[in-house]
Amino acid sequence: MKTQQEYEQFLKRVDKDLLSHQIIQENKYTEWFKQGNLSHEDVKNFTVQFSVFSNLFLVAQLKKMLNAENLDEMRASKEILCNELGTIFKRKANESNQSLEQRDKNKEIEGDPELVNTEGTIDGGVFKFRAAHFEWLLGFAKPLNLEFKDIGKRKHGTQSTLHFTDELERLYGNADFSIGAGASFAVENWAAAGFWRDLITGLTKFKEKENVNLHLAFFTWHDKVEGQHAAHTQEELKEIYFVEGFDEDKFIKHGLEMLDGVAIFWNGLNQEQVTRNQKQHSLAI
Repeated sequence: MKTQQEYEQFLKRVDKDLLSHQIIQENKYTEWFKQGNLSHEDVKNFTVQFSVFSNLFLVAQLKKMLNAENLDEMRASKEILCNELGTIFKRKANESNQSLEQRDKNKEIEGDPELVNTEGTIDGGVFKFRAAHFEWLLGFAKPLNLEFKDIGKRKHGTQSTLHFTDELERLYGNADFSIGAGASFAVENWAAAGFWRDLITGLTKFKEKENVNLHLAFFTWHDKVEGQHAAHTQEELKEIYFVEGFDEDKFIKHGLEMLDGVAIFWNGLNQEQVTRNQKQHSLAI
């Protein structure tokens, strides 16, 4: 039987070896993006690559569900998968009229109350096509003159984007519990590290500067949800550690591999924007 003392040593190892990863500590692309000095080409390129990641994530999430160790884990994976596909979370408590009115007045930021909830369960929830996350992203893309045929497919992905999505499928959706848990923990901590807020800040500045009617609910919703997930990661990590057969070496090793994949995605986007903007600057001169 593992002891509390061993768990505390494991936590120190997680902090030292996993959470110190460069992409959690610093993301050069989103640091640049949040400044808001974005061209239409910058935002279009970002949208296309992010749509490929977002859409192909469904494959990794499906594998995670199929490879679940138990019914509770399978249901937790279904919560994410079915919500991504368009099943709206059913709140455990009724939302106040004041809250609903506030969200209805500010749909662009808060999300349409008929399509969006950040809390609750898919059990008993209602499915709507327009509640699918890809459709939110499609709505965001339309003012940029991007249509359904232009986004979301594997053929639209760069080498770095496809490497990331393939790593998600290989690690996050892995049949080995310790590997999948390490990748999942890595993804949760990356997602909660603030990149959503950087994207929202940059897009808001771009929207105001260029007078483009961008709908940001896809990004604001994810920022809120990831903040909630972060609050539960420590509790979930303790549950994972004491599961019979858990291998902390695999957890750390493959968690780092997952973060390497994340870094390749963002660093690829950053290199593209540097090359693109240097070329435009040269042409202007």
